[in-house]
Amino acid sequence: MPDYRRENRGPTRLLSLPALLLRRDLRGPLPAPQWPVGVHLRTYCPELAGAVHALLRLSHQGDSEPMPDLTTWQARFATDAEYDPQLCFIACDGHGVVGVAHCWTSAYLKDLAVHPRARRQGLGHALLLHAFEVLQQRREACLDLQVLSHNHPARRLYQRAGMAPVPSPTPVRL
Repeated sequence: MPDYRRENRGPTRLLSLPALLLRRDLRGPLPAPQWPVGVHLRTYCPELAGAVHALLRLSHQGDSEPMPDLTTWQARFATDAEYDPQLCFIACDGHGVVGVAHCWTSAYLKDLAVHPRARRQGLGHALLLHAFEVLQQRREACLDLQVLSHNHPARRLYQRAGMAPVPSPTPVRL
C-alpha cells in the first residue's frame, strides 16, 4: 500500500471572502485526463511568466484583491516556500497559454484558470485530473482547494472531478 502523507492537513492560506474548502481523495484509481484537440501540456518556466500572469489576471478580474503587477507576482511566485515549477501545469494551443493549474507542495490547488476562448471544452477538468495524477504519484493522500461560495460554475467543475466539501470541525463545548 502506498505511503500517503498529510492525510488531514488544511490549507496554509485562506480566502478572505465566503469560501468552501473542497477535497479530492487521491488514494484510489483516478480517471485519465482527456485533453481538448490541439492542446499540449507544459510545466512553468520563466519564459511563460507573462502569459501565465495575463491569464491569471484575467481570471481574477473583479476579485477584492487585484493581482499584483508581473514583476511583483513573479518574485512572489518564485520565492514562495511551497513553489515547485513542476506543480504549475500550463495548457497551450496554437495561440498561446489557454489554461493553468498551479498547485503548492502541500497538495493545495492555488489557482485554476482557463482562457474564455478555451472554456467549455473540458480543459479545466483535464487540468484538475492531471494535477490529481501528479500529486498521487508524489504520494499525497488528497488535494485541497478553496472556491468562492457564489462561484457556481467552478463548484460544478470541482464536483464533477470528485471533489467534496470538507466538513467544518464541530465546536467543542466547555
